Amino acid sequence: MLIANGTLLTFDGARSPADRVIPGGAVAIEGNRIAAVGPEGQLRAAYPGRDVVDARGGLVLPGFINLHTHLYSAFARGMALPGEAPRNFPEILERLWWKVDKALTLEDCHQSALCMMVEAVAAGSTTLFDHHASPGAVRGSLDAIARAARQVGIRACLCYEVSDRDGPAVRDQGVEENTDFIRACGEGIGLVKALFGLHAGFTLEDATLAHAGERAQALDVGCHIHVAEDPVDDRTCRQRFGAPLVERLIKRQVLKPKTIAAHCIHLDDAAIRLLGESGATVAHNPQSNANNAVGVAPLGKLRLAGSPIGLGTDGYTHNMVSALVTMTQVHKLASGDPRACGFGEPVAAAFEVNAAFASQVFQAPLGRIAPGALADLVVWDYVPYTPLTAANVPGHLIFGFPQARARSAIIDGKVVIRDGEFPGLDRHAVAARGKELAVKLWQRLGAA
Repeated sequence: MLIANGTLLTFDGARSPADRVIPGGAVAIEGNRIAAVGPEGQLRAAYPGRDVVDARGGLVLPGFINLHTHLYSAFARGMALPGEAPRNFPEILERLWWKVDKALTLEDCHQSALCMMVEAVAAGSTTLFDHHASPGAVRGSLDAIARAARQVGIRACLCYEVSDRDGPAVRDQGVEENTDFIRACGEGIGLVKALFGLHAGFTLEDATLAHAGERAQALDVGCHIHVAEDPVDDRTCRQRFGAPLVERLIKRQVLKPKTIAAHCIHLDDAAIRLLGESGATVAHNPQSNANNAVGVAPLGKLRLAGSPIGLGTDGYTHNMVSALVTMTQVHKLASGDPRACGFGEPVAAAFEVNAAFASQVFQAPLGRIAPGALADLVVWDYVPYTPLTAANVPGHLIFGFPQARARSAIIDGKVVIRDGEFPGLDRHAVAARGKELAVKLWQRLGAA
């Protein structure tokens, strides 16, 4: 196909900055790869008779990559569990999320993922890194989510969060669910890939950590784990296991270049240095962190220590534009300095760090519009009324895109949304079935 009649924002670091904004540009797609990028007239002549996706004067960007989310959280929206409201993060886990995840069925896992994936694509995301938990339905849960990904046509990297909090039987099922799914995904390029999931250091015994680290190493995959989201994580590791959190995770081969370390808020200078040396990529989740009142990640120190800083939503939303906006706002507010976290920082997190990590996992270039890259692109209904240049792209993304709409999305060379519609997928039926299952879940939890 050919995407034409728009302005391209290529985010291709191999090109000169001036070429990152291409007015009147077009993208030619062959199979699941970008074949050519350039002026529309030139590409129409070189690729005649193609199916044309009309950008209608809007912007064409690589699809957003969400580096950390929880698809199982869909049915918790609007849920009011009985009892006193949680006062801190441990209580949020115990009174809300650990009750919700235990009550999920395999159908809930599939439908929740389906609802969230439709929502994510409609908001311009083409790749999700999910972190899943369903202690009452562990085995087969990742297959259920993968089935949803293939129905929607979205790219996804999945894992099951292993934890000792629900006992040895559930823990062992989680280890095997990760192992079997990683093997099923196999080598090479595919729409669905896997990491080895772990909850957080404070719910993992030393033997579990060691076993999981060895298993991930043998399978040649990284891990996906929450790190220092709350002070309880490091404090528990020191008190119960006699070692600081980050040291424990490095010793057990969990923190390494192929690993996502989500949050990374409550770390001292020694831990930040070790985390940087580990090569793990930090997934910053500013919206969730603000909502849970757990603090603000020390991005400056993390960056100076060498940690790549990507961006996720933690399931709070699946709108990466809102995550971009929140990231810059939170750090300015926390520091009392309007110069903190410039507009380029969240854009670099989303389009450079997230893309680099995803390219490693999916074993092909992602997150840029360049020949040879996987064809994951989004056409945005955004016609700027101020000049758009390579230098001010971040300002347009932060201030203009909250009013924009993702009109069309192409993932792996296939049209997933065209002019706001999902060909072959009834999003209203998806939502309706989700509502039916949510009501049943709320009833099981005494929330309805």
